[in-house]
Amino acid sequence: MNVLITGGAGFIGSHLAERLLADGCRIVAIDDLSTGSLTNISHLSSNPRFSCIVDTVFNESLLAEQIDRCDVVFHLAAAVGVKLIVEAPVRTIETNVHGTEVVLRQAREGRKLVVVTSTSEVYGKRTDVPFNETSNLLLGSPHQHRWAYACSKALDEFLALAYWKEHQLPVIVVRLFNTVGPRQTGRYGMVIPNFVRQALSGEPLTVYGDGSQTRSFADVTDVVRALQELINEPKAVGDIFNIGNPEEVSILQLAKHVKRLAGSSSEIVKVPYGEAYEAGFEDMPRRVPDISKINNLTSWTPHLALEDILKRVITHMEKL
Repeated sequence: MNVLITGGAGFIGSHLAERLLADGCRIVAIDDLSTGSLTNISHLSSNPRFSCIVDTVFNESLLAEQIDRCDVVFHLAAAVGVKLIVEAPVRTIETNVHGTEVVLRQAREGRKLVVVTSTSEVYGKRTDVPFNETSNLLLGSPHQHRWAYACSKALDEFLALAYWKEHQLPVIVVRLFNTVGPRQTGRYGMVIPNFVRQALSGEPLTVYGDGSQTRSFADVTDVVRALQELINEPKAVGDIFNIGNPEEVSILQLAKHVKRLAGSSSEIVKVPYGEAYEAGFEDMPRRVPDISKINNLTSWTPHLALEDILKRVITHMEKL
């Protein structure tokens, strides 16, 4: 199978490429390296079935050529990380919405299967966990740039399903819940790599807000396995699926777990949201997936628990 991965030099994209190469696929990655890195895929460069093109999905002629040659497109290229979203809302919206529009339009003629990666952010300020795919979305005010990402990804979902309905373009939308693992950077606000780096260097672990907000973390190996299983299930086409680990933890408790597992003497310091991001910043209070839908269709379930996930990240970062 020939696979195109947009954002293929990113954290998730590089792990997806690894898994698909192991299954005998031929991979072309496109990445503009704005948040991805060639370091993520350097170990793949010697594989004759892998190639990476440093360019943007906005290059329509290039994208059209590569989509024409592939069987399936994994569209992972997007603006990522709360810090980047707050600081560059225009870039966030344009990258997410226009990039997805270009991919879907170019895939339409050959009716190539497109997997559009969305996010648990689209559930917004809901608190009635676990979230399932038919839940209403509850987003904040446009005055808060923090919600630009959620809105742009929700529009990606609407657009993908519209292409399925109107043009019979096969699409699968996946909502990823806090994917973590080796090679993820904390540069854009990802909490686990930041906590681990701080713990290993003896710096204070910085918890934003009061730390009561909860998240559910899934290991990247579990996530890419779910992606692979969905493309092999015809009944997944034209639908939306949560991908995540239902194990819920508060951010304050997460900091304590990291400190313990890293054997760190670092203190834990709470930082007001206004200092970390911007005045009036709003956060999602809880984020827990209902994964019964993907489980019922493919039998997929995550294999790694939170403690195992943290140990993997700590081991990886100790070697850097």
